[in-house]
Amino acid sequence: MKILSRDFTLKEKLLMLLLGLVLVGLAYYNFVDQPVRTSLASAEAEADSLRTELQTVQAQVARMQRMRSELDDITAGGTASEMMSYNNSKEEIESLNNILADTLNYSVSFGNATRNGDQIRRSVNLSFSVESYDTLERVVKALSENHLRCLIGNLNCSGGTNGNLLQGRVSSSTTLTFYETMVGGTPDAGLPQDRAAAQ
Repeated sequence: MKILSRDFTLKEKLLMLLLGLVLVGLAYYNFVDQPVRTSLASAEAEADSLRTELQTVQAQVARMQRMRSELDDITAGGTASEMMSYNNSKEEIESLNNILADTLNYSVSFGNATRNGDQIRRSVNLSFSVESYDTLERVVKALSENHLRCLIGNLNCSGGTNGNLLQGRVSSSTTLTFYETMVGGTPDAGLPQDRAAAQ
């Protein structure tokens, strides 16, 4: 029994051709067009994500370059200081003894340290006498340019000849605050309680 024994008519051939074209179109749409569109959309989304990440990294690099430039300026200016780890009192005493070696006499009195988080502040009352105002300037400059992080406050001067500080011996008193950090530090019995944690 022959089912397809006759020739197809022109109309049937056109319909089969049209059906074949529709099937090819559907196959192209499902297996080529849609996967390519999905891949392109995914690639575009990934490109957007990478562009955003690149902008973030560029901003971080620019910030780090500004910070490096600031550090270079500070170092070039000779004003860089270091916040040492707790307990650095021995080096602070040694630094003060070296700076005050040119004075006639001096007195150093350390106050109690205070703590705020990882930052330790050690206050010092300092008084000294020098032969001249120039020596006083050198001592104050050495204190302010100390390699240890230090803040000078309440500098008082007196003496001189007939009240003129530029002539004769000068006496001075000041308060200093040395800064230390608990990062890399070793806690000991002298470590004060953290004020930030107590609040």
